[in-house]
Amino acid sequence: MKIYNSLTRKKEEFVPLEAGKVKMYACGITVSGEAHVGHGFQAILYDIFRKFLEKQGYAVRYARNYTDVDDKIIAKSLETGIPADEYAQMMIGKIDAVMKELDVGEPTLWLKATENIGNIISFIQELIQKGHAYAAPNGDVYFDVDTFPAYGQLSGRDKEDMLDGVRVENDDCKKNPYDFALWKAAKEGEIFWDSPWGKGRPGWHIECSAMNRAAFGDRIDIHGGGRDLIFPHHENEIAQTEALTGKRFANYWIHNGLIKVNGQKMSKSLGNSLLLEDLLKKYSNEAIKFALLSTGYRGDVNITDSLFPDAEKTLVRFYGLIFAAEKAFPQPTEGEKEIDERFDGAMSDDFNTALALSDLYGYFKEIARLLEAKDAKARRMTDQIRRTYSLLGLFKKDAGEYLEKYAPKEADAPAEVIKIAEERRAAREGKDWKKSDELREKLKEMGYAVKDSKDGYTLTKI
Repeated sequence: MKIYNSLTRKKEEFVPLEAGKVKMYACGITVSGEAHVGHGFQAILYDIFRKFLEKQGYAVRYARNYTDVDDKIIAKSLETGIPADEYAQMMIGKIDAVMKELDVGEPTLWLKATENIGNIISFIQELIQKGHAYAAPNGDVYFDVDTFPAYGQLSGRDKEDMLDGVRVENDDCKKNPYDFALWKAAKEGEIFWDSPWGKGRPGWHIECSAMNRAAFGDRIDIHGGGRDLIFPHHENEIAQTEALTGKRFANYWIHNGLIKVNGQKMSKSLGNSLLLEDLLKKYSNEAIKFALLSTGYRGDVNITDSLFPDAEKTLVRFYGLIFAAEKAFPQPTEGEKEIDERFDGAMSDDFNTALALSDLYGYFKEIARLLEAKDAKARRMTDQIRRTYSLLGLFKKDAGEYLEKYAPKEADAPAEVIKIAEERRAAREGKDWKKSDELREKLKEMGYAVKDSKDGYTLTKI
């Protein structure tokens, strides 16, 4: 099994620190707002990575964090008048609910910054003792970047580039402008904890390092997150952790691509953020996953107006063939192992979901042909597809119910009419014209006319 390592910039054979076991951490959401599609993309991916590693026989201990205290959360607290800790808990509840609706699995461990203040303070104290951090007169504590010569190894940046895109503040308190905050002195009205340096709160970067160490020890196998976290967040994590332990922090750094909307980076400032809650009102969670996973995880996903509707149409077509196969051959089967083997081959090559999904088009074309030939292999293939691709969160629903909810309903046709229309579409794809004609007549008897098109069909009430 090979994984692309952002640290070495190449695919590497995956070898865990301890045989048969994997320690994996992925940076989660800063809970200053609602969950958007970018949050969903990242959560889906690392859930899949964990599940595939488990499928390969590894015992995976997977941790995700919620950043539940930071500048943005404090700003929201001041804006809404809700105490910062209460605001964070409220948002965590909302995000948990929408992730459940998206059908994202729970990690082994949920970690929160506010539940690890003691670990964070201890971590900072050790860095100061080892000469890698210093307390400023105003109560802030900073990491001394000059004490860690390998700084920049992940991002490839040198010190002249480090200030690009990084907010510079309190320069008069720092030894160097690129030093970063480990602890921030509390301002009037802000949430705080007592510390050896006065009342304050953690800096963002130290949270993940301290929580990682508390959960896993000095080293982990896989650390992941979005590509936008490479610098400064993950660069800073490496610096503070390796400065403290003297050991390589994570063996494999995995970074997923970003979300773009019609070619532009998704951001609140551009007003093009797509909230998961809104998407789930329009599309099935499976269509959202199918659309996002059709691009290799390291690439950016460009969300056009047609991305999710096209994914839903594709899944309706696939579910129509599953429905037809399960109706024609009611008895469940052992499946077709070749499908599973090919899936494992794709996923073992740096979790290539795009290749795994592209195989489905050929499979369902063959299923249509087998249905025309009245060959029971059609059911064996659909059963295996259900088993194998459930790892990606696909084909987990009852076929009839899926069609009833998501198939085109131009005529507000009842579920039974939709099911017959989909069965007819499957017959047409399999070039079973006799059955297609019979089902057309059956639809007519039920009071519906069907008109075929290159995208499928439309129904009209007679």
